Amino acid sequence: MSDVDFYAARMDRAVRSAAQEGLAGLIIMPGPDLVWLCGYVPVVTERLTALVLSPGRRPQLLVPQLERPDAEKAPAAGSLAINGWVDGENPYAALAKLLEPQGRYGVSDNAWALHLLALQRTCPGLGWGALTEAMPMLRAVKDAQEIEALAAAGAAADATYEAITELPFAGRREHEVAADLARLLREHGHSQVDFTIVGSGPNGANPHHEAGERVIEDGDMVVLDFGGLKDGYGSDTTRTVHVGEPTAEERKVHDLVREAQQAAFEAVRPGVACQEIDRVARQVIRRAGYGEYFIHRTGHGIGVTTHEPPYMVEGEHLPLVPGMCFSIEPGIYLPGRFGVRIEDIVVCTDSGARRLNNTERELRIVR
Repeated sequence: MSDVDFYAARMDRAVRSAAQEGLAGLIIMPGPDLVWLCGYVPVVTERLTALVLSPGRRPQLLVPQLERPDAEKAPAAGSLAINGWVDGENPYAALAKLLEPQGRYGVSDNAWALHLLALQRTCPGLGWGALTEAMPMLRAVKDAQEIEALAAAGAAADATYEAITELPFAGRREHEVAADLARLLREHGHSQVDFTIVGSGPNGANPHHEAGERVIEDGDMVVLDFGGLKDGYGSDTTRTVHVGEPTAEERKVHDLVREAQQAAFEAVRPGVACQEIDRVARQVIRRAGYGEYFIHRTGHGIGVTTHEPPYMVEGEHLPLVPGMCFSIEPGIYLPGRFGVRIEDIVVCTDSGARRLNNTERELRIVR
């Protein structure tokens, strides 16, 4: 299948899904939805770029005229009607001509308020809805090609973990280890590094700790959470290591998180509500008396971005479907002391779950 046909099929599927949700169409602005639907990655400035998808009409891409040569090179360009607007014109009036005057449109979550508010003023008769609320399944279910791309990204992250644990930790600053993680991710094929969390000792009790100046010491628990994009698809994995021999309590907490992660993994199967995966992991930790220290959701979807629907969190009733890819990452965070998190990306299959991260989940001792 050519790139043009590949993206045309995606756009057609999106249009059919929009119609089923009672939408007149979709307005997609720069961000992951635009990349996923037509492969176009524009320069992001205050100038308006928008893809309009409507039933019975050829996909319309509105771009600043000075960027039209780039748009014409997009993978899906052959299936798009490309419309240019020039500085001095009203781009929102140009966009309005591509829309049904009284229609309700799904708008990509990454749309700037600057553009959406101006469009609302220009088209007061239109209705609006956030794309992930109106069509949460649009990118949530991956095809075989996407799953293998995610598996390759996961394998690269696994190789990064194996390499980082061969390096010394004690006596080095967190940001130095984080720099090594970023370097290793790139060496293993990542084009983009999104995060390299290194939380040592008490800093590990902050799930989103920014690697800083703290010197890692013998006796520290260290949370390593890292990922990015490889060939357009995301990686995200977490392992918690220990510098030297851990205490009995540190081993106990790590074993508990590992048990919770395994229980959640075993709960994955088609038809199970996303919130149930969160409940299973949380129940294990709560029964052991650490419930108040598990302070975030159990997981998030992953694809062309490292965080996207579906979310494994209380209140998310969306059922799991084969092809959904998401993280399972329970954690325990003891303020002022240490934290533990274990995270794998998994894919829901017809019979259960498949891990896309396969490094050992036991507590690894580093030097």
